[in-house]
Amino acid sequence: MTLPQKGDAAPDFTLPTDGERDFSLSAQRGKKVVLFFYPKDDTSGCTAEALAFTALKEKFAEHGAVIVGISPDSVKKHAKFRDKHELDVILASDEEKTVLETYGVWVEKSMYGRKYIGVQRSTVLVGEDGQVLESWWKVKVPDHAEAVLAAVESA
Repeated sequence: MTLPQKGDAAPDFTLPTDGERDFSLSAQRGKKVVLFFYPKDDTSGCTAEALAFTALKEKFAEHGAVIVGISPDSVKKHAKFRDKHELDVILASDEEKTVLETYGVWVEKSMYGRKYIGVQRSTVLVGEDGQVLESWWKVKVPDHAEAVLAAVESA
């Protein structure tokens, strides 16, 4: 599968979160949802990305948008990551990698000539009706949260 594109139906899912309840995409109908897929809790790029979305959370909320970070880390690791960096976004755990595979972000990568399987940093903006409004593949962290916010504001 590849990353859903503008106009596609966003695949529904339910995942456990760093809170005490599950997150279901279908339960968010009527809201915009920012799904940011990231490789690993507490690494420099992933921390910067989560902090950037946290800093803009109120502006996203003003436009009816919920922010959810998804990685293969456990709920326990997510809670520790959230608390350490005072994150204020939902962190969903996909240890089985089902959602990551469905969204096409669990891919072969290469670093220093070594190939491995991991999460391709990507973001999907889902509209109130469950359709994809925008998607970003191979995200570079600087200014990304601002670009997503601009897309939410214009949607």
